[in-house]
Amino acid sequence: MTRKIVKLSLKAICNNKMRSFLTMLGIIIGVMAVVILVSITQGATTGITDSVSSMGAQQIAATISGEDVSISADSVESLASYSSIDSVAPIISTSQTVKKNSETGNYSIVGITPSYFDVQSIDIQRGRKIVESDNEWKTNVCVIGAEAAMDLFGTWDAVDGTIIIGDSVYKVVGVLEEQGSSLAGSDDSKILIPYSTASRITGQTSVSSFYIKATSENTVNAAISSVEMFLLQATRDEDAYNVSNQSDVLDTMNDVTNTMSLLLAGIAAISLLVGGIGIMNIMLVSVTERTSEIGIRKAVGAKRKHIMLQFLCEACILSVLGGLTGLLLSLGAVEVYNLVAGSSIKMNWSVGIAAIAFCAVIGILFGSYPAAKASRLQPIDALHIS
Repeated sequence: MTRKIVKLSLKAICNNKMRSFLTMLGIIIGVMAVVILVSITQGATTGITDSVSSMGAQQIAATISGEDVSISADSVESLASYSSIDSVAPIISTSQTVKKNSETGNYSIVGITPSYFDVQSIDIQRGRKIVESDNEWKTNVCVIGAEAAMDLFGTWDAVDGTIIIGDSVYKVVGVLEEQGSSLAGSDDSKILIPYSTASRITGQTSVSSFYIKATSENTVNAAISSVEMFLLQATRDEDAYNVSNQSDVLDTMNDVTNTMSLLLAGIAAISLLVGGIGIMNIMLVSVTERTSEIGIRKAVGAKRKHIMLQFLCEACILSVLGGLTGLLLSLGAVEVYNLVAGSSIKMNWSVGIAAIAFCAVIGILFGSYPAAKASRLQPIDALHIS
């Protein structure tokens, strides 16, 4: 009996191909919206997560914002003696006008110690790094990012060249390896100078921010605790500093993107509900058109449950077929998006399967009333109406 009902349902759908397609259109659009939006959002989340993770799970950042707080670079560097901390890199950040012949621009100038390269896991492609003697003698030397080298010199081979930072001439002793953009910015467009030199030109003698590298991923929490204890003793104010690492950023980003995924999925799911209303509307029209068929079937012995199951089956088939069509179109749309955007987003099949299951539920919910109405028709009334 079930097989016969399915065959009758498919026959009824095929007899009105255009109307069936238009009925499924709302479901198709709804499924496509849900699957594509969630897939793109989760793909972006994966990219952000990879970007944050690439910064180094062992890296910790600390900033000091309290007033009347003075912590020297030597004091901060003493943190390296802790067993959970591998190295410490205090920095001074400023912005200066940089000139090279006719090229002029505003660049981020970062005063660093030699440990900065290890903490940030960056290396040079040409020349040398800033060394301890540069800090001791407060020399006017710099290591520039790959992008800054191209902008100022037109080539990465800028070693031994000179640039003017502010009013002073600096010799380029190294060019950093190209890093590309990331969530936390990039050193490609920065200019690194000795910490002591930056302190001299800015007049800043107290450390306001520094980076720490834990000895391993397992000691990150211990390192954070050590840094927080150090800063609490130095500032006597829990609100005067902030210590964070990449896991904190990842947790925040995951919370934000999960919320966005749910929001987008909820908005897109409205299209599915609208599609369900369309199915109910068409099924009600179908009941009115097929009163004669219903009357004849009841007259020859069809029970109420058989009539109800047939119309429910038609509604479910329309809904699920629309969902499957939307899922296949979503797969193609994601591939087109990858080609156009140059990304590698993968379709979220779990969301697709959930959408199909939701389509089946919609078919049952919105098909129940028309099916019940059809099953309540009496044979004599149905034949009389026809």
